[in-house]
Amino acid sequence: MIRQLAAQHGALMFHQSGGCCDGSSPMCYPAGEFRTGAQDVHLGAIEGAEVYIGAAQYALWSHTQLIIDLVAGRGGGFSLEAPEGVRFLTRSRVFTESELGELGRLCVEPR
Repeated sequence: MIRQLAAQHGALMFHQSGGCCDGSSPMCYPAGEFRTGAQDVHLGAIEGAEVYIGAAQYALWSHTQLIIDLVAGRGGGFSLEAPEGVRFLTRSRVFTESELGELGRLCVEPR
């Protein structure tokens, strides 16, 4: 789906907020259309699409692995995949003690 959306819209980005609407759904936008700021944390990229999360949400989920999945059904109307009858969904898995130790050696700071 990311490749299909990129072919239609160009470079993409994801933003995971802690908002009230579809709070577990990352929103997919054309790159640069959603303005990130000092309170956003860059998590990495999926298929070239940069992934950001709000700092407050990051603080709550910092002990978990976030997995962006694709499921059937409609999600947030502002996300690019909405017209396709699917939606991106964030799933999580709590890191093991060993993984947390490894992560402690890395530093992810707000953008």
